[in-house]
Amino acid sequence: MVEQSTLRARPTRSTTHSSWNEPAIVGSVLGADYARLGEEVADLTDAGVGRIQWDVMDRRFVPNMTFGADVVAACRAHSDIPFEAHLMVQDPDPVLADYVEAGCDTVIVHVETCPHLHRTLAAIRELGAKAGVAVNPSTPLDFVRHVLGQLDQIVIMTVNPGFGGQQYIAAMEHKVAEMRALVDVSNSALKIEVDGGISRDTARSAWYAGAELLVAGSAVLSHPGGKRAAVEELHRAMARPIPAA
Repeated sequence: MVEQSTLRARPTRSTTHSSWNEPAIVGSVLGADYARLGEEVADLTDAGVGRIQWDVMDRRFVPNMTFGADVVAACRAHSDIPFEAHLMVQDPDPVLADYVEAGCDTVIVHVETCPHLHRTLAAIRELGAKAGVAVNPSTPLDFVRHVLGQLDQIVIMTVNPGFGGQQYIAAMEHKVAEMRALVDVSNSALKIEVDGGISRDTARSAWYAGAELLVAGSAVLSHPGGKRAAVEELHRAMARPIPAA
């Protein structure tokens, strides 16, 4: 858990600051039934997630391989909520246009794979999409300080990328809080997303640290009560009374 001094002040009933709006749940399809992926996307939409994330892996930057842009395009008709492509690939530049054309409203690249990050983010925006960047647990925020003006979204990885169902790294809440401070000081409108290990036990602390978007995969897809029950459970977890300091 993050020390209270590094977090935003705890809200009270009179708090009206927009950053204290309850975060949106982002449904990850990593771990879905790929034989019925269109139905899974529709189910996530009906369950109440705010957007859907496509974890694109190339077996180079991370050990696994997942979706191509054609799969994303085939599923676009099954949902009317935003799609985001999280490109966990070694060389994202050649495929940026593919995922925008497939229907992704946001394209997220990893700072670790982009030697010319400013140029890559500009290319995403020129394609008409929102530009996001993800940082691995061991990557400091120094790598993104000078591109804040180019960003619509930053993803703080709270697991090491490449696998679903991993344990949440609570120490990353310090990084989320640091990013929250950077955004607030710079008056930036970019959104902070947390990706990895989000569940009913971790969602609230990630939100307190400063996240506005919470990616949930296994916690939603594997819930015994179904996807809607899982999303409702996450929202209830964030609505619980705040314990005394």
